[in-house]
Amino acid sequence: MFLFPLYIDPGTGSAIFSIAIGITATVYFLARGLFLKLGIVVFKNRKNSEPLNKFVIYAEDKRYWPFFENILDEFEERKIEILYLTTSEDDPVFLSKYNFIKGKFIGQGNKAYAYLNFISAEFLLTTTPNIDVFQWKRSKNVKHYCHMIHGAGGSVFYRLYSFDYFDSVLVPNEKEIPELRMLEQVRNTKEKQLIVVGNTFFDRCNKKINQIQKEESHIFTVLVSPSWGNSALLSVFGEKLIEPLLVTGWRIIIRPHPQSLITEKNLINSLMDKYKENTNIEWDYNHENIYSLSKSDIMISDFSGIIFDYVFLFNKPVIVNIQDLDFNRLDAQDLQHEPYFLQAIKKIGTQIDVNTFGNIKEIISNISHDSRMQLIREEIKNIMWQYRGESSKRVADFMIQTVEKGNV
Repeated sequence: MFLFPLYIDPGTGSAIFSIAIGITATVYFLARGLFLKLGIVVFKNRKNSEPLNKFVIYAEDKRYWPFFENILDEFEERKIEILYLTTSEDDPVFLSKYNFIKGKFIGQGNKAYAYLNFISAEFLLTTTPNIDVFQWKRSKNVKHYCHMIHGAGGSVFYRLYSFDYFDSVLVPNEKEIPELRMLEQVRNTKEKQLIVVGNTFFDRCNKKINQIQKEESHIFTVLVSPSWGNSALLSVFGEKLIEPLLVTGWRIIIRPHPQSLITEKNLINSLMDKYKENTNIEWDYNHENIYSLSKSDIMISDFSGIIFDYVFLFNKPVIVNIQDLDFNRLDAQDLQHEPYFLQAIKKIGTQIDVNTFGNIKEIISNISHDSRMQLIREEIKNIMWQYRGESSKRVADFMIQTVEKGNV
């Protein structure tokens, strides 16, 4: 008896292999899908068994603590309980000695979203946009979702549909309201409550500024503090801007946007490596920006909201580059006019471009003591920073009154 070796031609073998891979993948994803569904059901049942929270604040990261701290203090003073959710295990809330504020770490990524998507609350406040757009979905057990603009304005410079599915938005000034209303009309979305409350961050910083120790020997300092993305200062110019600044001999502080450390890490690392031998360059990653703001004499930026931090808190000059600003995928693309936020930047900032970088020392020297620009900066401050010193009280009042009146 002869035994012939089993032979499968290449075409048949490839087909069998593909079928086997297909079956394996199908079984895997069916099992994975079933596991996830079971997990969601278990998680949902566990969440539904928890008591209803009257007030909840969700902080996407510990760096948002400065925007919420004063609000928590207000609730603590009124002896009203509030749940503070955070995705940072080392969030400052856990070191705070509150009696009525409960901090809770909810994990990160999908784990955090799973928690948020089934949470129970009468009122949830956050600075995180795009609810019901990406992974974060509205929970059926939350009666009112409120977004708080944490900058000086510029609500239309967020990603598309950032606020479309919130019940209310707290804004720092009245200039934001007509632009958000225009987006509602263009998209035919539900009209939200838009409430002017001022700016909790500015109020907090205003108190801390007096506590900052002044440098014993001051060196003229330029702060480079851009936004992030393809239109941002470091992304567009990088070395072309840094090189002429180095020639001045001044101290240069470069403060990348926190998001740059996530999405533009290679760019930041390459710049740091290139200039690591330059002793007059400092890189600032402190989550509190007021220390670099206080040490510097002038700022160079683009369309970043930190411009207003600098101008409103210190009334110092700003140089900006906002050429070729791309509104694509931003809410601003649906406006029918130039956003006021951008108009304000153009008024308070001296504009430069790559063609004037060679004269940057002369430009900085000329505008450092321009009294006319000081008056313009003060004018814009009065328009964009309303209810100074009252923001945390106004936020707490709105949250509490909304729940008490049943407007949830």
